[in-house]
Amino acid sequence: MRHSTHLNNPDVVLIGSGVMSSNLGALLKRLQPDLSIQVYEVTEELAQESSHGWNNAGTGHAGICELSYTPKREADGSVNVTKVIEIFEQFEQSKLFWSYAVASGMVDEPKEFITPVQHLSFVHGQEQVDFLKARHAGMSAHHFFAPLEYSTDRETIGSWAPLLTEGRPSGPIAATKMDAGTDVNFGAISRKLLGWLGKQDGCGIASGHRVTDLKKTENGWLLTVKDLATGATFQNNAKFVFVGAGGGSLPLLQKSGIAEAKGLGGFPIGGQWLVCDNPEIVARHQAKVYGQALDAAPTMAVPHLDTRILDGKKTLLFGPFAAWTTKFLHQKGSYLDLPLSVKPDNLATLINIGIHNLDLVKYLVQQGTQSMADRMKVLHVFYPDAKPEDWKLIDAGIRVQAIKKTDGEAGIVHYGTEVITDQDRSISALLGASPGASVCVNIVLEVIKTCFPQLLDTPQGLARIREMIPTFGIDTKLPENEALYRQHSQQANQNLQLA
Repeated sequence: MRHSTHLNNPDVVLIGSGVMSSNLGALLKRLQPDLSIQVYEVTEELAQESSHGWNNAGTGHAGICELSYTPKREADGSVNVTKVIEIFEQFEQSKLFWSYAVASGMVDEPKEFITPVQHLSFVHGQEQVDFLKARHAGMSAHHFFAPLEYSTDRETIGSWAPLLTEGRPSGPIAATKMDAGTDVNFGAISRKLLGWLGKQDGCGIASGHRVTDLKKTENGWLLTVKDLATGATFQNNAKFVFVGAGGGSLPLLQKSGIAEAKGLGGFPIGGQWLVCDNPEIVARHQAKVYGQALDAAPTMAVPHLDTRILDGKKTLLFGPFAAWTTKFLHQKGSYLDLPLSVKPDNLATLINIGIHNLDLVKYLVQQGTQSMADRMKVLHVFYPDAKPEDWKLIDAGIRVQAIKKTDGEAGIVHYGTEVITDQDRSISALLGASPGASVCVNIVLEVIKTCFPQLLDTPQGLARIREMIPTFGIDTKLPENEALYRQHSQQANQNLQLA
């Protein structure tokens, strides 16, 4: 459905209708109801790029099963679990806000966007079995992960996820399991929040509209906007601009001319899934199962065998398989996106990245030229009895890996979402990848803290944000706050029908 509501000179413009813009818009409107907000989206429907259900894995990233957040053992044999604890707490903030949105009537039918699915990590080979045992020891010692189970017993692992063990040759295997995982349709929650936002006074949503230029003014930003249906262009002013346009963020940042965008580059990586709709197989797997990253693969390409529930239908997907592309967006991208993003200020960085990441380039070329038999070999690592006739290949979303100068060296941001804000705090943009969507509330809260501090710095503001996110400003990682964490987590699970 096309949206065509326009506001002149709004306080805030949100570019993109995905999970970041929708959560930021909803939080801002709740914190300051008289704030005027305009959303511009390039596609006809809302949340169709990276937030769309089939363009991401739908994992509620809480650090439970994602081995890439604990990549290796320390010298003493232990595993550093600081990152997974941090990510778990951040995902809890998303759940708390979504729980509030349900309880307050902002959104309905939580099962349409979040579903309980157990999260498993699965490894094979003695070295990886030892690693997973150490990882479990570190994680289960914290109250967030106290229910995390570990096993090397094939019968037990088979009871958790039978596809993993059937037809598997002998050899050491191990798995961890936690029942508190989730499958999330980030597109659905985005559309629900924007549906509420669009009904509020002083809010407008225009889909099928592309922001083509940004220019700094004395009072904020002058935006040039193109109506893709008519070809007409117009201009609008905003005091604050949020660029939550996924792969489309980099070109807009470059056009903004802010100093913080100098030297930034982007490296697009396409994705593909193997999908199984065979009801007999789908019914026998109820888990998200993550393994170790393949050699030279970016962290977003860690293989996993997932239960997905989209539009009320359960299916399985496996992947992701990377693919070479020069487009920055799946639907509305151009094959000229990458070459046009090369500027004098980022050329040296991009060349340096190319020279020092030849293994990654080789990996992407190899991935893009794989046969179905090649892909099935990777699937057989997880599901030895998988048959080609039960699986089909589909395209997924496009992720643009951020490239920047880091202490004089060029580096790729492999995971995490980076907030870029100019000095006068009138524009913010997001770059990066997983676990971005899952921790979107934490990320946009940082934007609010930086760019709208007045909304949180008063007793009234603190009361409003804690009504929506009861643990705001409280470190629930600390042992003394375990009871508080459990209280609010249980209430959120109840409201979201996850209990």
